[in-house]
Amino acid sequence: MTAPIIRTVTVPDRDLLEALAPLPEGINVAVWDFKSAPVGANLEDVDAAVLPYMSRGDLSDQLQSAPSLKLVQTQSTGYEGVPEMAGDGVAVCSAAGVHAAATAEMAVGLAIASLRGIGVAMLNQRDGVWKPARFPGLADRKVLLLGVGGIGEEIARRLDAFEVELTRVGSTARTDDRGRVHGSEELVELAARHDVLIIITPLSDSTRGLVGRKVLAALPDGALVINVARGPVVDSDALTAEVVSGRLYAAVDVFDPEPIPADHPLWAAENAIITPHNGGNTGAFWPRIVRLLRRQLDALAAGREPVNLVVPGPWESDRTAG
Repeated sequence: MTAPIIRTVTVPDRDLLEALAPLPEGINVAVWDFKSAPVGANLEDVDAAVLPYMSRGDLSDQLQSAPSLKLVQTQSTGYEGVPEMAGDGVAVCSAAGVHAAATAEMAVGLAIASLRGIGVAMLNQRDGVWKPARFPGLADRKVLLLGVGGIGEEIARRLDAFEVELTRVGSTARTDDRGRVHGSEELVELAARHDVLIIITPLSDSTRGLVGRKVLAALPDGALVINVARGPVVDSDALTAEVVSGRLYAAVDVFDPEPIPADHPLWAAENAIITPHNGGNTGAFWPRIVRLLRRQLDALAAGREPVNLVVPGPWESDRTAG
């Protein structure tokens, strides 16, 4: 099968359009913010569309109104819900790698903030209280890392410097360059022997609710749960109950639902740190997403398979043939 021809690509704003210049020969880039018609191209000519960053809305109607659409590019690592919005036969590419360093920073930062009592110190600062105390710290903690993909590896690399005892869990048991990876079926057993659980597994049918009541109940008293993955990977009600009771600590950058309702009890829990899904949202994002999109445009202009292809769409036959 001949590679699909991509000629017209849309981006969600003019800043991104200008950052991608100069464009590879044969590629036209227009602006489509999904609120109005594309600017710089006709809707019927759009072959590929870059979604807005941190888009939370349902863009099914807009995407499926583009009759020539062959590819959708996210600006996030996760792409849950995007294949359904794009429709059958449309390829989906993720921004894997763009957010790895920043999300790893967030995971380790949340661990330090909680385990060194920085969150408590901020509360005391607000009240003008000087209250020294001994906190667990990150060194010598037994850390259970759920997720061994690109971001999981970046978290593991950063934890090396903190002298932790690290155990990794993936979808299936195996051995990689770093050593042993436990299967997710071992999660309850492993949880009982660890002080910190860091969650960075992708959201899928198999991981939705994976960190449920049994896993949380197995964690020792005083254990810390850090979620920088997706909110629905964790049973929110079960986590809230454990944290509000004072048995567990939590540091979450994601939650289910988002945003967390204003009257949710987790807001008032002094043993919880909440950040508003800021994991990948740092100054590193912009240059990295621009570099990825430039690579993507070059690949499309040359008729090569797109970068970070997670749903093959029109490239399925090429992969099968190869």
